[in-house]
Amino acid sequence: MGDVISSHLDEGKREIITARTGKVMAEFARLYEQQYTVSLFNKVRFDIEGGVGPQPQLLHRKVPLENKSIFSGSLFQYLEENKKWRNRFLFVPDSYIINCYDSKASHDRRLSPKGTINCAGYKVLTSMEQYLDLISNSLPDVKAKVGSSPFLKCATQFPLILWHPYARHYYFCVVTEKEQQKWHAVLQDCVRHSNDGLSEEKKVQTPAFTDAVRLYRQAQGHYGTWEMMCGVPSQILSNLVMEGLLPELRELISPRLKGKLHERQRNWMLISDAIYSLVQAQCQAQHEAVLQKCEAARTSLEASIRTDMDQIITSKEHVTNKIRAVVLPKAEKLLKVSIQPYISSILDALMEPTSRGFSEVRDVFFRELVDMSKNTLNDGTKETVAQHMEKISMLAFHPVKMQSCYEKVEQLSLEGLQQRFDVSSPSVFVQRAQILMREQMDDAVYTFEQILHQSLESQGTVDLCKTIQRCQDRVIKKFDYDSSTVRKRFFREALLQIFIPYMLKQLSPSCASELPRFQEMIFEDFSRFILVENIFEEVVLHSVMKDIMMAVKEAAVQRRHNLYRDSIVLSNSDPNLHLLGENPSIDWAGEYGGAQEEVDRVAEDDAEGDSASQKRKRMKQVVSMIQVEGSNDLPPDSCIEVGTIDDIPEEDEGEEEKSDNKTSSAQNGSVSPKKSEGSPDVANGSVLQQKEVKEQQEVLLKVESAAESATVEVEVKEATQPVLEATVSSNQEEAVEVLPPPPPEEIPAEATEMDPESTPEATTDFPPPPHDDSGFQSPISEVVEEEEVEKREEEEVEKREEEEVEKKEEEEVEKREEEEVEK
Repeated sequence: MGDVISSHLDEGKREIITARTGKVMAEFARLYEQQYTVSLFNKVRFDIEGGVGPQPQLLHRKVPLENKSIFSGSLFQYLEENKKWRNRFLFVPDSYIINCYDSKASHDRRLSPKGTINCAGYKVLTSMEQYLDLISNSLPDVKAKVGSSPFLKCATQFPLILWHPYARHYYFCVVTEKEQQKWHAVLQDCVRHSNDGLSEEKKVQTPAFTDAVRLYRQAQGHYGTWEMMCGVPSQILSNLVMEGLLPELRELISPRLKGKLHERQRNWMLISDAIYSLVQAQCQAQHEAVLQKCEAARTSLEASIRTDMDQIITSKEHVTNKIRAVVLPKAEKLLKVSIQPYISSILDALMEPTSRGFSEVRDVFFRELVDMSKNTLNDGTKETVAQHMEKISMLAFHPVKMQSCYEKVEQLSLEGLQQRFDVSSPSVFVQRAQILMREQMDDAVYTFEQILHQSLESQGTVDLCKTIQRCQDRVIKKFDYDSSTVRKRFFREALLQIFIPYMLKQLSPSCASELPRFQEMIFEDFSRFILVENIFEEVVLHSVMKDIMMAVKEAAVQRRHNLYRDSIVLSNSDPNLHLLGENPSIDWAGEYGGAQEEVDRVAEDDAEGDSASQKRKRMKQVVSMIQVEGSNDLPPDSCIEVGTIDDIPEEDEGEEEKSDNKTSSAQNGSVSPKKSEGSPDVANGSVLQQKEVKEQQEVLLKVESAAESATVEVEVKEATQPVLEATVSSNQEEAVEVLPPPPPEEIPAEATEMDPESTPEATTDFPPPPHDDSGFQSPISEVVEEEEVEKREEEEVEKREEEEVEKKEEEEVEKREEEEVEK
């Protein structure tokens, strides 16, 4: 691999890379310095004048993933170095940068990862056909023989491939289709999060950066949305350089590549990755230098702006009026012919899938709360609430649960309009909508957490279900309002992103030549803060903004897709709620359900004395999966997610119970309730479990002697029922770690027939409430169920007796009436 790169990237090629990168970065730096002063002026003006908009009703969590990890599990990875598949353990922290380890043991020992993957700009593929379609364009003009061997022979039939137009590709395989679906959801979440690399909190740097990149691409003739505007600034700038550099180097290098087509494609990908790494290192260094230069001058610039604010605004308005007089007639003509006929159709294409996605977010959130209410009917304690809230608190960052919401938006299509308005792909809008959906979900969850916690502190567990219902209704109402506001803003922004580049492309040839004369009207002291290019774009924007606002407003007035009218404002519906927004995230397990365990963990951490390891031990995982310990090779059942009420139910759970008992005990033996490392104390757990089994046997023998009248059919039916959960003592304050029981041969046959609950499911957090594949179910033990069945039968008998008595009374009344009539 190294020979291929060194032979094709010689000193001359590296000089070309450095020269081209330097040229692009020099032009970018000039534009960035100009836009930085303009953005600083806009920010200071906004701070002084203020802006009034709809106030969000939901609270916003400042640090949503504190002490949380997203996912971890084992799978096969193809290594280019030795051309072989190897078992690897992947860990996804809250940064969404994937860490790769040789094994789970390496991660548990806190060794450095073998590699990291930043997913910005990647696409997640689930078949070799999709991958081959993409790499066929990497060397379009090369003519070579196609070999008989495939490009890559997968270890299993369920591949997962990370593809990037410039960087290295990653190949993974899993054992089952269900694992593939879960890993696909997780990897897509990593891509989604990494693509959103520009912080909205940076009110000066982010607008300056995006405007500088846009203006650079427009100068090269590239208008419209750009798919590679993803990642952190250094990655975006590297994509900007590679957009022009890679075709040039391909023409120089591709004729020298040897071998068959697949071999040439593989070698070219390695070379492209090496070029991308060189470019990214240079872009990062030069961008940091430009940023430091601008930040150093920020204080003096801000002082000048505040001193001359009125004069700058007056001068800008004067120039704006002059430019508007020239540009507006042309813009209105273009708007009438080429824009207005398409606004409603594009808005409909955006509204339908986006609104369905937000509606699914609402439904997922509602179902979780309804499930929690059902489970508190039987065990209405704070510990039970804490167990559910620990899971619900990270609902927005659970990629498997949120996948149904994201899939709704992925159906967005702008077919027929992309070429007309130079929209490269709808993926830009899809990912933006998905980010907004995740934010809305987390805001709703966080608001519910704070309101419920406040209610529990003041009222306790009295009428707990009614308390949950009241909190739920309050949050759902606020979600509907905020969802409408967020979607309307998204529709406006998306329409502007579609129409503005098209209008600029059409108007620039006729208007660009007239703009320089307007620069002379600006005082030299104010020329840094007023740029005629920016004013020209503002005039074009305002010319189309009126029609866009009107179209969105009409959709809201017609109540399409549950949009609220702008006149509906919930300004002071909950005036004291914002005070709760200053509170930190609630540690439900530590406060209500796991205080003792938290103390034990802190004691362990203090003994180790390593702050980094303490943080890792306390880190909880949003999505849990079973890991088989003590094995370097990938076992056939690895990465199977633990069945919990907040996860997608596993199929054929009952059939697995009926299968080989040794396999069942091996699978369940690696489950790790509550602890973040996922390694329970097997020895202590087995002793406890044996004691529990002995006690259960004694009780069950007594029950059996008292239930001799039961039929054999009922006993057989109960014995074959799938196992749902282990009973947990309600007076214990912390969750009990449940482990698999001893082999069935140690338990008498009578006890086996009478105890269908002896084998529990377990989660990495708490023992879950029982559920089946058909939906949610409240946790009721089998004994209680039998009592309820008997009670229902007695009620039915009594009801039938009452009906017979009433019927007899009616007959007697009728007889008397007949006798009276005869008399």
